[in-house]
Amino acid sequence: MTSLALRGTTIRYDDSGPADGLPVLLIHGHPFNRTLWAPQATALVAAGHRVVTPDLRGYGGSGVEEGSVHLDAFADDLVGLLDHLGIDRAVVGGVSMGGQIAMEMQRSHAGRVRALVLSDTSAPAETHEGKAVRNRMADRLLAEGMDGYADEVIGRMLAAYNVTAMPDVAARVLAMMRSTDPRGAAAALRGRAERPDYRATLAAVRSPVLIVFGADDVFTPVADAEALHALVPHAVLTVIDGAGHLPGAEQPDLFNGALLDFLTTRVATAG
Repeated sequence: MTSLALRGTTIRYDDSGPADGLPVLLIHGHPFNRTLWAPQATALVAAGHRVVTPDLRGYGGSGVEEGSVHLDAFADDLVGLLDHLGIDRAVVGGVSMGGQIAMEMQRSHAGRVRALVLSDTSAPAETHEGKAVRNRMADRLLAEGMDGYADEVIGRMLAAYNVTAMPDVAARVLAMMRSTDPRGAAAALRGRAERPDYRATLAAVRSPVLIVFGADDVFTPVADAEALHALVPHAVLTVIDGAGHLPGAEQPDLFNGALLDFLTTRVATAG
């Protein structure tokens, strides 16, 4: 793990694999950290790729953020990290909130995005009801901490059957959620509530896109994956059986196979 003073905070990150490998930037979701991507980083580095996995501001080992952090602030941080690492263009992937940050990078820094990987995420702006829910949850996390929330949502972060079938995965996901600083989680929730609509951004994408979803995701169901695919007809759509909202953690071999095939057949050939 390395740290970087950036835009008024400290960003912790891992930079693995050969310096001349295809750079892949992987963005975790809420309320996790960069270690969510450990199975993908291992597989990608073994295949000769360079993998950058940061802790977003307010999460993991990065600086704690209070108030509100909008998705464009996260995206600007990541572009600053790419600048620091001397990476001009990267494959940019994210899960859930991380996928929306990847879309924001495409919207505001398209020249830095070589390809997109969107996992279990959605493109429309938040609804009025959704804004209220996210702000109430932010208030709750600040008042109560993360433990109760983590226990409530583990059966939706993972497919419910995987909580008992995959105790090691469930324990890892719970540990990430419980260790997140509630101030950072609340700030991201408030900022995410104000996110823009990314549908026009995606409809204009001409670079390679992989859409990969868990078959049993209840937060962003397969219908959301199909809606993304309708916006980007040239995208590769892969649905991972036996997984919920975090297919990269629940079914890493299937997820990694889809990702590596995409990098080989779509990204490498696109130049």
